[in-house]
Amino acid sequence: MNGQAGGGVPELKPPNRLRTWRVLGGVVILLVAGLGFAWWHMSRQGTVRYLTAEVSRGAIARAVTATGTVNPNLTVIVGAAVSGIIQQLYCDYNTVVKVGQICAKIDPRTYQAAVDQDVAKQAVDSANLAKDQANLRYATVTNQRDQKLQREDSISADTADAAKAAFEAEQAQVVLDQAQIQLDQASLAAARVNLEYTSIVSPVNGLVVSRDVTEGQTVASSFQTPTLFLIATDVTKMQVDTNVAEGDIGAVQDGDPADFTVLAFPSRVFHGVVAQVRQSPQTVQNVVTYDVVVNVDNTDLVLKPGMTASVQIVTTQRTGVIRVPDQALQYTPAGAAAGTGARVWVLRTGNPVAVPVTTGLDDDVNTEITSGALQPGDQVIIGDQRGSGVQTPAPQQ
Repeated sequence: MNGQAGGGVPELKPPNRLRTWRVLGGVVILLVAGLGFAWWHMSRQGTVRYLTAEVSRGAIARAVTATGTVNPNLTVIVGAAVSGIIQQLYCDYNTVVKVGQICAKIDPRTYQAAVDQDVAKQAVDSANLAKDQANLRYATVTNQRDQKLQREDSISADTADAAKAAFEAEQAQVVLDQAQIQLDQASLAAARVNLEYTSIVSPVNGLVVSRDVTEGQTVASSFQTPTLFLIATDVTKMQVDTNVAEGDIGAVQDGDPADFTVLAFPSRVFHGVVAQVRQSPQTVQNVVTYDVVVNVDNTDLVLKPGMTASVQIVTTQRTGVIRVPDQALQYTPAGAAAGTGARVWVLRTGNPVAVPVTTGLDDDVNTEITSGALQPGDQVIIGDQRGSGVQTPAPQQ
């Protein structure tokens, strides 16, 4: 009996064929799983949900955008015609004033003294005139008598000539006195005008919007009239002074409607009308703009002078037209051939259908459709979403 070393049982190994089948089975399982995932992924990517907007009928407006400042229609500068110390103020900010109402008083004593001096000087010159008129009457009588006596050879010719010369001198003196009195009257009138100028009065009915002086302040009007008050004639009627770029000014005309907002009332839209397109250009850093004045009603007094306004001037407007969103004209489905001319894609029975159109006015939000097989209520495609939920941007044509 032949013995085995160690007396153990020999090791058994699986056949090579069994191992091969096990490997093939694993590969088949992995392949089937991969094909299933690919089919699931492709089916997810193939699901498209179209984003649509309704074709509507309404208004299309083309507008020019500008910024401006709210101001009263007319603001009057009230200054001082004479120099002096402000003695008293009668008007302040927001004071409602009438024509001729005193707003401030300059110390009048200096100007009252000038008036008194001219009155006294006129009185002196009037007295001199009266005296010289009496002398003229005496000279007249003397001259007449001496001329008669000279003709009778009762007096010498020299005496008669002296009487005549005295008469003519008194005549000239009276004329001089009368001219001096006229000069005094003119000087007195000027002094009285300056005295009246010490009362600063409102030249118009309106509202004080600015006060640039205080009591005790000295104003000097020698070289330039100082500004004391700004008075708005009627704050119930305001205007917006806007700066329109030269590229847009050609479309703006008098009478165009305009809408604007101000920072103080961002949710309120104010309505106005273009009153004037001024021909004077303004150039700032090589940018040319033109001043366009928009009139606006301010009966409720909510608009204040100096407010900044964002203005839209409507240059072209059409109502009752068929319109589509601008995105509809920019959208093309994936895989669709590029077409010539404008077209939109309409969703019909769940499928996109191309509809050629002719476009008109565009207000940067909607576009007018002047011709094409579109009716209000049609659903035009403006974009799409894939099955993953990620929106596909509308491609540009």
